[in-house]
Amino acid sequence: MSGFNLLHLITKSQPVALRSCSLPSGACRTKKTWPVSFPQEELKKRLTPLQYHVTQERGTESAFTGEFTYHKDEGTYTCVVCGAPLFSSNTKFDSGSGWPSFFDLVKQESISQTDDFSYGMHRVESTCSQCGAHLGHLFDDGPRPTGKRFCINSASLAFQPKDAASPASSSAAESGAGGSSVSDGKTEL
Repeated sequence: MSGFNLLHLITKSQPVALRSCSLPSGACRTKKTWPVSFPQEELKKRLTPLQYHVTQERGTESAFTGEFTYHKDEGTYTCVVCGAPLFSSNTKFDSGSGWPSFFDLVKQESISQTDDFSYGMHRVESTCSQCGAHLGHLFDDGPRPTGKRFCINSASLAFQPKDAASPASSSAAESGAGGSSVSDGKTEL
């Protein structure tokens, strides 16, 4: 049944007021002031086009193409926009979905959740609670102990290796060894 026909059945006896939304996906988000904000021009310079599209325009990278889909190193996954710690590598698992998946957060306050009714379905959008960057979605089909699956775009993440505090790993990161950074400061995808 088409979306129009389904909407017609639902609203046939009871009219529903639809509000316009400027987002291309059809989901409306309430305006919220985030603790950390950046000018859009700065983000366009600092982030790759894909990172900007995913985090600021609520885009999605193609399945099985993200930098962290098969990533196995120990450490912490952070928000690519503001650097807030989001997920530990200890909670990452292979969901087979094509995107990095995690069953728990570093802190419960790390992520804000919003209902997303885009594409004719209900999902729970996950955003960074510090800067509002779109990360991905939350589903209730994850492993124990939480039963949650945070399905996250690699483009919205940066990675802090477990041993990043040591001088050796800092110099390796600066030289680009093992890394995802390039000389212009953008994360390579």
